[in-house]
Amino acid sequence: MKGYWIVRCEYHNQEAFELYAKAATEIVKQYGGTFLVRGGNQIKKENAKLERTVLVEFPSYEIAQSVYDGDEYQNAMQHIKNCSLRDFVVSEGL
Repeated sequence: MKGYWIVRCEYHNQEAFELYAKAATEIVKQYGGTFLVRGGNQIKKENAKLERTVLVEFPSYEIAQSVYDGDEYQNAMQHIKNCSLRDFVVSEGL
């Protein structure tokens, strides 16, 4: 089964976000991930509070988990550690 990163987020430092986004993009691609949603237009419904949505598809749920937990991605997240709000879920597809 495919695995997904489902992320609702907002960033408060554009420079830090750009460093993170560049690193995260390379890591996602390295492990066969594909960005299905990356910002863009959206309409917030119900309790949606965060400004940005990102949806990444991986070849498997296990890969999605291991990429998130891996040193490479954890290091990339250091760029946004103190300037972001995120709701991040790793989910198994159907």
